[in-house]
Amino acid sequence: MSVHAEQKPWTVPALAEAKRQGRRLAMLTAYDASFARVMDRSGIDLVLIGDSLGMVVQGHDSTLPVSVADMVYHTAAVARTLRQALLVADLPFQADATPERALDASVALLQAGAQMVKIEGAGHKLEVVRFLSERDIPVCTHLGLTPQSVLKLGGFKVQGREEQAAARLLADAQAAVEAGASLLVLECVPTPLAQKITAAVFVPTIGIGAGPHCDGQVLVMHDMLGLDSGHRRPRFVKDFLAEGGSVAGAFRAYAAAVRDGSFPDAEHAYA
Repeated sequence: MSVHAEQKPWTVPALAEAKRQGRRLAMLTAYDASFARVMDRSGIDLVLIGDSLGMVVQGHDSTLPVSVADMVYHTAAVARTLRQALLVADLPFQADATPERALDASVALLQAGAQMVKIEGAGHKLEVVRFLSERDIPVCTHLGLTPQSVLKLGGFKVQGREEQAAARLLADAQAAVEAGASLLVLECVPTPLAQKITAAVFVPTIGIGAGPHCDGQVLVMHDMLGLDSGHRRPRFVKDFLAEGGSVAGAFRAYAAAVRDGSFPDAEHAYA
């Protein structure tokens, strides 16, 4: 039985209502039907088809090789099993290079079963966010450490530590919401900055290495199950399988820890 048998299926407007009510959102990545089904029955609110599949499923060193076709395939597989969780799908590297390309990719993902697409970065991407939202495509904007920019950033590094960089991230978050973003993901952002951004916008923020003050949290499924993906384990990762005792138990333990605010703690965040 689902742990949230009375929970209605999540919708985009319900996310904003959750923020107003102070209800924290639990989000995980999934890439296939079986794990997604267990997540859906274990109280996970949002499921992300992350282009992280390039690293944890396909064995690449980054997310850059992932194609739109890859994303459509995995989105369709996950969508077939979800009954309550809201399904978000990444636009892979350069699929959002122009508004028109982003529209084509987003339509393919929504037709495969996604309910929202995720775009990395701000700057010229704000035009894409506005273009899609004006065409009734819900958008999540991913700020801070954006893995598709790993070559430009010079690696996977905390973002927004310097005063100027922090001000730019706050401005980018506000601009993304103004452009129509319905959700923000903040990755590897110092806790005080993530708290400031969360207070400054009316849409939910989902943190990953961004401290406890975001409106929700997301982790890569393989990381929170303690699986060795062949990559360095980020500081913000916690092994919930050891705590939960089973895959379903790990998902339930994660959702409970997000909702009661015990995860992330200082050990899993950046000052």
